[in-house]
Amino acid sequence: MTTPDITAVSAIVNTGRPATDPDGPTGKLATWVAKTKLEDVPAKTRERARHLILDGIACALVGAQLPVSRTGVEGITALDDSGSAEIIGWGGLTTSAPSAAMLNSSFIQGFELDDFHPTAPLHSNSIILPAMLGAASRIGKVTGADFLLGAILGYETGPRVGMALGGLDMLSRGWHSGTVFGPLASAAAAGKLYGLDAAGFEDAFGIGATQACGLMSAQFESMVKRMQHGFASRNGLTGAALAAVGYVGIKRVFEREYGGYLAAFGEGHHPDATQIYADLGTFWETDRITVKAYSAMGLLHAAIDAALELRAEGVKPDEVESIEIDMPEAAYGHGGWKAERPMEPIGAQMNVAYAVAVALLDGNVLIDQFTANRINSDEVWNLIDRTTTRHEATYDELPVEQRLTTRVAITLTDGSVQDKTVVHPRGTGDRALTNAEIVEKYRNLTHSVISANRQSAIESAVLDLDNMADISALVALLTPTVRAAVD
Repeated sequence: MTTPDITAVSAIVNTGRPATDPDGPTGKLATWVAKTKLEDVPAKTRERARHLILDGIACALVGAQLPVSRTGVEGITALDDSGSAEIIGWGGLTTSAPSAAMLNSSFIQGFELDDFHPTAPLHSNSIILPAMLGAASRIGKVTGADFLLGAILGYETGPRVGMALGGLDMLSRGWHSGTVFGPLASAAAAGKLYGLDAAGFEDAFGIGATQACGLMSAQFESMVKRMQHGFASRNGLTGAALAAVGYVGIKRVFEREYGGYLAAFGEGHHPDATQIYADLGTFWETDRITVKAYSAMGLLHAAIDAALELRAEGVKPDEVESIEIDMPEAAYGHGGWKAERPMEPIGAQMNVAYAVAVALLDGNVLIDQFTANRINSDEVWNLIDRTTTRHEATYDELPVEQRLTTRVAITLTDGSVQDKTVVHPRGTGDRALTNAEIVEKYRNLTHSVISANRQSAIESAVLDLDNMADISALVALLTPTVRAAVD
């Protein structure tokens, strides 16, 4: 049996067909994604997107040889040992495009260093980049400009779908929000590489949306939290590939009253379909995506900032009598749970008491703070055992852009109280990491896992992505084996 020429079939299918209802939420998004060209994107946003991609690649290189990643590679390749899609940092090891998407995503998510959106939580790079790399392995030649445009369209789609479902509310309800929003983002990104028209994007969104999933209980001790965004990446890629050959998805998937995406996931929570298409092409969500300064779940960053500020002002860990942390609902439900020994790195990266403790002790919350020795340190647990976390309901009434607000109050042994409230943690809003700081983060993260020459070559390639004739040149830099970031 011969393999069909996917590019040829796609050229027949994608003939400029409109979406079923161009004026509905699904149709408006599908039409905009189909019509948008790279020159329609402001230069500033294109520049930011290149730096976001560089950050995602840094996270993948660091995550590729983590112990959990090795276990994932062993399991997936034992199940699926065929295909030409390459796995980042594994020396030319290949598998199928969907399986490579899962694995490459799990590397980006592997050490909780990757981007997040502050009001519609998802880790965009871990969804979008693996899906596009998987698509490129089957399509053939993909230019850097097309890859950049696909990434931007994914960056725009995921948060808008998330805000339609209430954004942070999904975490409060126990969903792993990024894996629910994510298949739409990866369908948009991969679909652009397949050259889908508006009808094709509508099908890809419908196929991606029906696979949306993800339980936030994965955060405690499981390994699967690292791969759940990979499921979303795979599912959107699958939707785009099926749509490219004319496979029909759920039409008008966002507005369907019975069994529709918003109706099902938003039942009883007042989803707002207008968020999907509001300000498309005039306000760029790409510019709002947060690049992390810390290796911890994004909703903990305000508490980390508060702890670091208190440390800088002279608070000493050995003088701490007690710590109280007040948090909004989503952050409290996601990260305010009581820490108990033994704790795995995944749990430590999701727990506010742990993050505040190591921030006070070490003055940073990065890779070294999540080794087994550090997690099991008695001085860390001495502070954790003195910590109380609370849900502060008034924070839930703040404007949506302020709902990361967190207060850390420390009572010292002399009876005095020192406290800090952080509304916008580092990385968000006007405290966003600059492009220069993202490059610095890339260099700091990758210097121990790849050679200086390779590091420089990747940086140059990504920051000049628009001019790359074929992204296979970038893939060739990503696939050689990397050194382990931690034992």
